[in-house]
Amino acid sequence: MLRHPRSSRPALRRAGVLCAVVLALLVAASPTPAGASGAAELDRMPAGVDLASLGWVWPAESFRLSRPFVAPAHEYGPGHRGIDVELLGGSAVRAPADGVVAFAGPVAGRGILTIDHGNGLVTTFEPVQTTLTPGTQVQAAEDVATLALGGHARPGDLHFGVRLEGEYINPLLLLGGVPRAVLLPCCE
Repeated sequence: MLRHPRSSRPALRRAGVLCAVVLALLVAASPTPAGASGAAELDRMPAGVDLASLGWVWPAESFRLSRPFVAPAHEYGPGHRGIDVELLGGSAVRAPADGVVAFAGPVAGRGILTIDHGNGLVTTFEPVQTTLTPGTQVQAAEDVATLALGGHARPGDLHFGVRLEGEYINPLLLLGGVPRAVLLPCCE
C-alpha cells in the first residue's frame, strides 16, 4: 500500500485552506445576478402575501387529485414537483390565472405549456397539446390546451407544476387547498 509521507500533510492542509479562501473571494466578488436588484425587484412577489388570496382557479373543471406534491429534500433530490390531476368528463386544460405563454411545444416526447403569471410565478402543464404560441396573453379559467399522452403522468392525468422565483412550490398553496369532497351514492 502506498502512503504519503507525513511531511506532505501540512502542505495539503495549506492547499485546502488556500482553495477555500480563493473560492470565498470569488463568490464575494461575483456580480449581482440579473433581476436581484433595481427595476426587476418591482416584479417580485411582495413578502408575506397569502398565495391562496391571489384567486387562482383549478386547471380543469372536473377532476380528481391523483398524485400530490412531494417536495425534494434538496435541489436535485427525488420528489414530485407538482400535482397530477385526473381529468373527469373532458380534456380541456384551463389557465389558473392571467398570464403570458412563455413556452409551448414538445420536450422529450411530450407536449409542454408554460405560462408566466408575473411576480415570479410560472406554471407548467404536461402532457398537453396547444395552438398557443409564446407571447400569447391568457386569462384565468380560459381553455389553453387539451390533455395529451406522454411523460410521467398516467394516461388521463395532467401534471401541474408551479414555480415561485424559480423554486417549485405546492400548487395547492395557490388554489386554497384541496377542494371540498362531494359524497356520491354508492349502493342501492
